Amino acid sequence: MRKSAKITVVSVAATLALTSLTACGSNSSAADDAKSGGKVKIMVGGLDKVIYLPAMLTQRLGYFKEEGVDVQLLTEPAGVQATTSLVSGDVQGVVGFYDHTLDLQAKGKQAESVVQLSHAPGEVEVVSKQAEGDIASPKDFKGKKLGVTGLGSSTDFLTKYLAVHNGVQTKEFTPVAVGAGQTFISALKKGSIQGGMTTEPTVSQVLDKKLGKVLVDMRTPEGSRKALGGTYPSSSLYMQTEWANSHKETVQKLANAFVKTLKWMSEHTPEEIAAKMPADYAQGGKKLYAQSIKNTLPMFTTDGVMPADGPKTVERVLKSFNPNLKNRTIDLKKTYTTEFVKNAK
Repeated sequence: MRKSAKITVVSVAATLALTSLTACGSNSSAADDAKSGGKVKIMVGGLDKVIYLPAMLTQRLGYFKEEGVDVQLLTEPAGVQATTSLVSGDVQGVVGFYDHTLDLQAKGKQAESVVQLSHAPGEVEVVSKQAEGDIASPKDFKGKKLGVTGLGSSTDFLTKYLAVHNGVQTKEFTPVAVGAGQTFISALKKGSIQGGMTTEPTVSQVLDKKLGKVLVDMRTPEGSRKALGGTYPSSSLYMQTEWANSHKETVQKLANAFVKTLKWMSEHTPEEIAAKMPADYAQGGKKLYAQSIKNTLPMFTTDGVMPADGPKTVERVLKSFNPNLKNRTIDLKKTYTTEFVKNAK
């Protein structure tokens, strides 16, 4: 994982890059650039998180270039911030959690997953070494401070579900936005949080440093079903539906590239995948980074297709705690499309 200082620099760089596009909206110069063959901007909810690994890997493998699409990858520490960039028209796509498409629909915005990268969250609820005796299950979340990447993020959503599903109301614990990587580890070490939800490679670093233990493991489809009661599609490439429908040729090229990456991942070892990634992603060392990829690989699809039972699981999870969705009718068929991945080369 990159050190906090580096994350800050990247986040600032991303913010500055977006500042010049402020208030452009869906008809922004960014959209015009993409339409005329310029850059397609994709915001990632943490480029160095293993759950979003296909974004950078696709670029490193040269598949975007092979498809003739010029992609600029930007990064934000949490998926909710990436969603904001999409809605404002600053970027054309987001590599983030599918659940945001349901949340957006409830708010009157239409977005859809065009490539479903995963069928499990890849998330892990960890408990600090100091709090191990106090938190044996989510039933013990009451009165605790629990880390999430950002308020309104998917880690926030899933933490709230685990609490409510185990009899703890959302107002009975405190979610704390601590990001991921070194900022998450620091909060855990200092006792600012007693536990929290994070992903690889942060999980492996926490365990390697003996700073805590795993409480709930959702890095595999089996773990997802155990914790959430079903398949939970998470990491995806999602876009505003209007933009996707009016730029189908570009979206198809993106889908082709991502599907090739997913297939490549299924045919290579964690060590081979790690070797393709930027060196500074392996802050805990090459061996530990490869292990973190190995731990997460089961979450990824091999074809980019939305699992048939996935959307209903996501809807049920979100409605269990989210008042904005609880009494709303969500048209799940409008939250994803398989058109592009099924036409992928």
